[in-house]
Amino acid sequence: MFNIGLSVLGLSRFQFAMTTVFHFFFVPFSIGLAFIVAIMETVYVIKKDDTYKNMAKFWGKIFLYSFAVGVVTGIIQEFQFGMNWSEYSRFMGDIFGAPLAIEALAAFFMESTFIGLWMFTWDRFNKVIHCLFIWLTAFGSTLSAVWILAANSFMQNPVGYAINASTHRVQMTSFSAVVSNRQLWNEFPHVIFGAFLTASFVVAGASAWRLLKKDHEHFYRKSLKVGLIIGLCACLGSVWSGDTQTRYLINSQPMKFSAMEGLYKNSTNKGEWAAAAGLDTKNHKTTWSIDIPYVLNILSYHKLSGTIKGQNQVNKELKAKYDNTRQGRNIKNYYVPTKTLFWSFRLMAVSAGLFGLIAIIGLWFNRKKSQAIMRQRWFLYVMGICLWLPFIVNTAGWFITEFGRYPWVVYGLLTIADAVSPTSTVVGLLFTNIVYFLIFAGLGLVMILLSHRVLKAGPDSVTTDGYSTKPDETSKKVDPYEMGAAHNE
Repeated sequence: MFNIGLSVLGLSRFQFAMTTVFHFFFVPFSIGLAFIVAIMETVYVIKKDDTYKNMAKFWGKIFLYSFAVGVVTGIIQEFQFGMNWSEYSRFMGDIFGAPLAIEALAAFFMESTFIGLWMFTWDRFNKVIHCLFIWLTAFGSTLSAVWILAANSFMQNPVGYAINASTHRVQMTSFSAVVSNRQLWNEFPHVIFGAFLTASFVVAGASAWRLLKKDHEHFYRKSLKVGLIIGLCACLGSVWSGDTQTRYLINSQPMKFSAMEGLYKNSTNKGEWAAAAGLDTKNHKTTWSIDIPYVLNILSYHKLSGTIKGQNQVNKELKAKYDNTRQGRNIKNYYVPTKTLFWSFRLMAVSAGLFGLIAIIGLWFNRKKSQAIMRQRWFLYVMGICLWLPFIVNTAGWFITEFGRYPWVVYGLLTIADAVSPTSTVVGLLFTNIVYFLIFAGLGLVMILLSHRVLKAGPDSVTTDGYSTKPDETSKKVDPYEMGAAHNE
């Protein structure tokens, strides 16, 4: 076959990365938007203000679109475990399959059921019961995240397992250890707060675009307020959970942490933190940096003193640990993509500050009985543009999580190179990569167009789009059975 400079491993990695990134555009958005819609409907139940009922219906339509696209991309992602990563599935099936099965049979089933009940029963149940449906939907989506992250956390920090000496497969020895994994409970809060932040700033940003057109000012100002309040709380939660997760990495995955901080050499006791740096990944050194003293120690240990191992030392320690093992026999070094991790971490840090600032300023401009938000068109443009930023930040966070594990697919147990399917071919993978890209591009375009149509139609459309199951007077008049058509002699 002709040589086009591509490999099975490279194409398999690209395909899974492409699928995962696209899938994760919608997962946190769906989780967060379900929560926001639940909040809106709860306010309606308490205040009896129909504006909040219409807000729940309106933003609920976009939630449904996102949920549908997320399901489709998730199915494609799961197929790839068997298609492109069969060795990983064989090695990890006993542990990886358990949380995924629970997620599908319990959490996803619960979420899907109550989505249907919530969508079609606005006039069939009293408002308290109906509100419960969306809360159960939100709970189901959050529960799905727990089980998915349980599987991912094992890949980051394997616990509760034993390796069968004859089959060389991982076998679960303690389910409780898997679900109580410290990695999981450091990772989960950060993912959930990120989901809330994503949805809240999408709601706020979309509302800002409509306010620029002076469209349904009362409705979108209330939506903006809800989005910014939840967004500010989620931003604070993301900072706290991010700090907790980052400090956990110091000992659990020191190479990942050192790369995030751009450290090749061990830090000094002054704890200089590189705000920006030039990184020579070929020679494993820093060529230049803008350092701020003591910040690294404050971020790492919440004190002024302390040191962090650099990547060069961590690499030596990992080589000494794994070089003579079956798992590490073919690994040359343990350096991760430092530039990706370094700049992704700083993008997350800067964005967190920006989100918090936008939320505070926006709530001040949008305060009750003030028209400041309508006069500050520049700020509405900023919020509208920042609608896209949470998706980029979420992607950066997962770049850190997944690239920082290199060269392992299951940390310390299975390398990426050993996980790929032996039957995959370059031609087959190239074809499926192109097909998946076109599918994802199409789905993304459809999602954007449908969401834009909802926004353009405005909140008045919520009473005429099929949400209500109560028949109108017109439909009664044209019913042939009501008119006696079934009784012709």
